[in-house]
Amino acid sequence: MTKVQANGIDIEVEASGDTRDPTILLIMGLSFQLVHWPDGLVEQLTGRGFHVIRFDNRDVGLSTWFDDHPRPNSALLWLKSALGIRPKSAYTLSDMAGDAAGVLDSFGIDSAHVVGVSMGGMIAQRLAIEHPERVRSLCSIMSCTRPPSASVGLTMKLLKLNSSPESREDRINNTMETFRLISGSGFDFDEEYMGQLAVTAVDRGWHPEGTDRQYAAITADGNRRAALAGLNVTTTVVHGTEDRLVPPGYGQRTADTIPAAEMVWIEGMGHEWPEGAWPQILDAITDLVERSGA
Repeated sequence: MTKVQANGIDIEVEASGDTRDPTILLIMGLSFQLVHWPDGLVEQLTGRGFHVIRFDNRDVGLSTWFDDHPRPNSALLWLKSALGIRPKSAYTLSDMAGDAAGVLDSFGIDSAHVVGVSMGGMIAQRLAIEHPERVRSLCSIMSCTRPPSASVGLTMKLLKLNSSPESREDRINNTMETFRLISGSGFDFDEEYMGQLAVTAVDRGWHPEGTDRQYAAITADGNRRAALAGLNVTTTVVHGTEDRLVPPGYGQRTADTIPAAEMVWIEGMGHEWPEGAWPQILDAITDLVERSGA
């Protein structure tokens, strides 16, 4: 892992594979870090002949934090979003798309196949809208065209878990409970792997304030459907049938909005990417690259 200067801030990055191969840029979701991309999944991507770059978004992990800006009230953000009110935010999804473009610049890469999950899918959409020359193909996973609306019960539980417990043990427990809440029933929940991931994430960069600022950026971005309807980029949308955080209808609407987008459903997958779902995810990405004519 190393830091690069991108879009005027420090971004922590990790690259894998042969730089002569086509580049896949992985963009992670709300609050999650580059370590949330499973090493095994990345290794299989490089094994399929790709150069893979993953990075910490701004305000999480080891990238620049924006603690000179106040922490938003997440419950209020959620309420405003439900009412269609756009809040003020410390930065925008467009800024975060600029970060992604800056990461490519730091590697001297003109364009890449862009894969984003959840908020990362929203950032990837913004990148395709505002920097289309940088996007060879777009894979939007468990994402949406506007701020999603999960159930009140699930939202309140997740907001509580994103609080600021004092002890390391409580932070790890909260992270594990978050993993469980967003998982589907179609795949086994790997307690050992997820437990290790929770420890790594907490020790590497516990930063709930950054999560709330990222959430503000999501709610402030509004609806991207009109802009996405004008995209001219080969696109695949991947979604789990048991996603409770970004319900499946959002995935279908994304595919319906982007011209000629292909829809890939993963039965029983929640807001997650369990090992059992990797073959479908990997095949979807590989097929997408082939369709793009790269």
